Formats: sequence, structure tokens, C-alpha cells
Amino acid sequence: MSEIYRFIRTEKAHFTVLLLCAVLGVARSSYYAREAGEQTRSVREREDLALLHEITVIIHVASKSTYGVPRIHAQLRRQGRLVNRKRVERLMREHGIAGHSRRAGHSTLTRADHRAAPAPNQLTALVKS
Repeated sequence: MSEIYRFIRTEKAHFTVLLLCAVLGVARSSYYAREAGEQTRSVREREDLALLHEITVIIHVASKSTYGVPRIHAQLRRQGRLVNRKRVERLMREHGIAGHSRRAGHSTLTRADHRAAPAPNQLTALVKS
């Protein structure tokens, strides 16, 4: 759909927007709404890039790649940046940034012997006597 709007934007120098929208089957109001939102989208993309730089360089690298979304979000809040946690999560997910969890790969040292006979029930022996 964005190709249609891009085509209308390039060809509106030669034809009217009304004619282009009618030929392409697009509502004129949706074209103008898309154009109005384009500036907002570009501003948001620039802000996302600045936030991503702050996340990666200032916080994530400084923490030796251990901080995940909750800690990075808390650090941003401490620095005075009011950013939604979901936005931080989305940016980190899209760029492959992840924290390190110490809990991953936890294993126990004791290995159960599944062939061994179960221990006798001591409770039933106490009740009978």
C-alpha cells in the first residue's frame, strides 16, 4: 500500500491528487492522512535511533551485556528518560540485544537413580505401633 502512496507523491507534480486517487482506487483522505503521519513517523524513527544508541552504548555495553529490559528501563528512568518499557523491549528485540541471565542452564549436582527401590514409608510403621 505504501508503494501506491509513494507513486501518488511522485506523480502529483504532473497530475492532480484527485485523479491519481480515483485511478488507483485510494481515498483522497487516506492519502492526505498518510502524508500527515509521515512526519510523525520520521520523528519517531529518529527518536528510536537515539534511544537505541543510548541503550546499546551507554547502558548495555557499560553493564558488560548483562542488563536486560527491566534493568535498562530502570536505568533510563533514573537518568530522567521517561520511556515505555514496551518500547525498550521492542527496540532490543528488533536489534538482537539481550541481557545475560545467571539462572540459565541451572543443573543440580545430585542425579537420581531411577532403578533403585523406593524407601519404605516410615509413617505407616509409626501409625501401626
